[in-house]
Amino acid sequence: MLAIDFPPKSRGLFLYEKYMDNKDNKYWIAFSRIEGIGPRKLKYIYNYFSDMQSAWEADSYELKKTGLGLNDIEKIITGRTTIKPALELEKSLQHDINTITIKDESYPSLLKEIYDPPPLLYIKGSVPSDEDVTLAVVGTRKTTQYGRQITPELVSQFSQAGLTIISGLALGIDALAHQSAIKSGGKTIAVLACGLDIIYPVTNDYIGKSIINTGGSLISEYPPGTLPLKQHFPVRNRIISGLSQGVVIIEGNEDSGSLITARCALEQNRDVFAVPGNITSVTSRGPHKLLKLGAKLITSANDVLIELNIDQIKKISQNKKIIHQSKEEKKLLSILSSDPLHIDELTQKSKLNISIINSTLTKMEMRGLVRNLGGMYYILTR
Repeated sequence: MLAIDFPPKSRGLFLYEKYMDNKDNKYWIAFSRIEGIGPRKLKYIYNYFSDMQSAWEADSYELKKTGLGLNDIEKIITGRTTIKPALELEKSLQHDINTITIKDESYPSLLKEIYDPPPLLYIKGSVPSDEDVTLAVVGTRKTTQYGRQITPELVSQFSQAGLTIISGLALGIDALAHQSAIKSGGKTIAVLACGLDIIYPVTNDYIGKSIINTGGSLISEYPPGTLPLKQHFPVRNRIISGLSQGVVIIEGNEDSGSLITARCALEQNRDVFAVPGNITSVTSRGPHKLLKLGAKLITSANDVLIELNIDQIKKISQNKKIIHQSKEEKKLLSILSSDPLHIDELTQKSKLNISIINSTLTKMEMRGLVRNLGGMYYILTR
C-alpha cells in the first residue's frame, strides 16, 4: 500500500497553491526519476492511464497493460518505495522551476511535433509561447575571431526582427548568441543538459541569470539535481532544434555537437542554415559539410528572415495572442508593467479573488506573458 503523499502546506500559502495547481505533475516528475523510464516508455504510461497518479498507484497487472516489459515494471514498483512525488515537486518549486507536461495546453506546439518530445519540461523563467518566432543559433565552443565577429552581427539583427534566439548555454558560439540577443533587447532561451538548479558551465551562470531577468527562460528535460553527464548533451540537442523554426550553424568541426543539432533539425523537417568560413580553418569544416549536404548558405541575417517568411509568422502569432487573452488576463495585463508588483498589491488593484489571480498568473507565466521574480513579485515580459 502506498503512503499518503501530502502537499507541503507548512511551507507557506503561495507555495501550497502552486503545488495544488501542479499536483498531478508530481507523478510525472516521480516517473522521470526512475532509471530507464525515458520518453518512449513514459509515453506508454501516459497514453494508457487517464492521469499519472493512477499510473503511479497502479499494480503490476495494470502496468503490464501499457506495453511495458517486466523489467521496467519492476523498476517502477521498486522506485515507488523510495521516491516521494510531493518532495520531488517541492524541489522544483523551491528553485522557482515550473513543470509542464506534454498533456498541457502550454506545451510548445513545435516541440510536440518531433518524433520523441520530452514528456516533461522543467522551466525557469517565462514559459515558451507559440507566439514566439524561434531560431536556434549554435556552434563550436572553440571560436575564432571570425565567429566572435559574425555571431553578434547576425544575432542582433535576428533579435531586432523579433526572433527568440535558442541555444545551449555552452561556451563559445552558444554563449555569444545568448549575450548578443540580450544586448539587443531580444528574448533568448537556453536548453540545458542538466537540472536547472545547476548551471553548466559554471562560468556562464551570469548569462543564465541575465536570460531569466530579460524575459527568457532556461529549459531542461532533467529534474533538479541531475548532473551534466556527457550522454545528456546529444539528447538535449533535439530539444534545441525542436523548439525552433530553423537552425543556424556558426563554426564547428565535423564532429561538433552543433552538427548533431543540425541532423536533428533535418529529421524534424526544420530549415538548416550554415555560415560559410575560411576553407583552411577546422571550424569551417562543419558548416561546409552541411552546405554540401544541402543546408542553406547565409551571408546576412536577411537570408534567414526571407526564407522563414518572418512577417507571415509574426502575423499568425499576433492573432494567437489576441484570441487567447481571457478577461482576467486582460485585467492583470492592464495593471502589470516592467516594475515589480507584489501579489498583494495586484489583488488590491484588480479586485479579483486571490485564488483566481494565482491560477491566472500561472497560466500567463506558462505563456510567457508575465514573469515571477520570486517573493510573489511579478512583471510583464512583453
